[in-house]
Amino acid sequence: MVSSIDDLIGIEIYSTKSAGVGGVIKQSIDDFVVEEVLVDGTKANINGSVPSSAIGSTAEKQRCLLCLMVKRNWDTFIAVKNVAKSLGIDQNRVQFAGIKDARAVTAQHVTIRNVTLKDILKVKVKDVEVYPIGFTREMLSLFYLLGNNFTVNIKNFNIAKEIFQVRINKIMEEISILGGVPNFFGHQRFGTARPITHLVGKAIVRGDFEEAAMLYLAKPSMHEHPVSRKARQELESTKDFKLARENFPKQLRFERMMLNYLAKYPDDFVGAFHCLPEKLQALFVQAHQSYLFNRFLSRRIKKGLPLNQAVVGDFVVGVERSGLTLPSYYKVVEDGNLSEINAQIKTGRLRVALPIFGKKQNLSHGEMRCIEENVLAQEGVKIDDLCVSKISSIGGKGGLRAALTPMREFKLLNVSEGREGSYVATVSFMLLRGSYATVFLREIIKPFDPIAAGF
Repeated sequence: MVSSIDDLIGIEIYSTKSAGVGGVIKQSIDDFVVEEVLVDGTKANINGSVPSSAIGSTAEKQRCLLCLMVKRNWDTFIAVKNVAKSLGIDQNRVQFAGIKDARAVTAQHVTIRNVTLKDILKVKVKDVEVYPIGFTREMLSLFYLLGNNFTVNIKNFNIAKEIFQVRINKIMEEISILGGVPNFFGHQRFGTARPITHLVGKAIVRGDFEEAAMLYLAKPSMHEHPVSRKARQELESTKDFKLARENFPKQLRFERMMLNYLAKYPDDFVGAFHCLPEKLQALFVQAHQSYLFNRFLSRRIKKGLPLNQAVVGDFVVGVERSGLTLPSYYKVVEDGNLSEINAQIKTGRLRVALPIFGKKQNLSHGEMRCIEENVLAQEGVKIDDLCVSKISSIGGKGGLRAALTPMREFKLLNVSEGREGSYVATVSFMLLRGSYATVFLREIIKPFDPIAAGF
């Protein structure tokens, strides 16, 4: 059965029928390792190694210094903010290609504008290391990211090694037949302990910034730290932003940014959101769109419509040689091109795609459109809602997203004995950008309680 938390974020079903192995991920920081891969094949390494020939090999006049950033147990936004603070520069001068897991050891590339190699020596942030690679012409963006390599320890499962191996093999066989993993947006898109990001986004796109702010700041969760929960409950009942500023724990950094502003301007909720990094503002609206996409994909699977084959009315998107999709190159499937399109899906040149519902993205046609319209009606969402004029940079245009994401280089590296008769397994795999390791891992573990299982 799917957990209640999965259902809250729109994931209503498993794509594999085989029994899960159970166990826990992220029991310690070192249990989850993420190493970024760029489109040119450049790989980030958690040991901090960089090509020695690249350091200082290009002219500083190119303005952008490409660096390797290795962090432990840091939110990407906050790590970047602290790196910028160490350098004495605005955090907008530090750009990255992709957001990495917070509770993990991660290695990724960043570019820093208008700094020297000597400046990097000033970076002093606990559990964050920055290694210079060389100067480049452009700042990093999502365009340069191919995907991520993951190395994950699954701990505390209580089945024998042989059964574990059999179950893993069965699940991977099902995934192979399916052609990949359903491309759901994962738990970290919404927050596992407190999955409210999409609810904040829903209020934003309706233009109700007061509700959005109060959801983000004051909606408590039984799964968060008691001190944080109490602070939110008090704000929910008092709406006293000055008092909340004093009571909110220091680790709730983004909430405190908003509270500092609201303590001075208690009625300017738009201004409060402007205090947050622009990419975080965008995540709220994107989380709402992600939630709707998850519902669309869940209902398609429940309906029995294929993910690795198109039906009339579907969108399909092109696929680059790298495996990345080309959402701008799309077709609508009709009776006349159905056979041809399915032949191209089989050869890997096209993939079935579903809409990320937005102001500039139409719904599917045919059976899929009926599914999407039903979801929107149940959620009370209308196309006119999706216009954010007061925060223009996060208007939620929408787009297309592949229904499946390929699974690459999966390996079961080791199974060993752990504590008190349990076992530890180490797996590694690679996923393309925009896809979530936790979505794949939930198919393997099938957790009854994602929070207890480390998701």
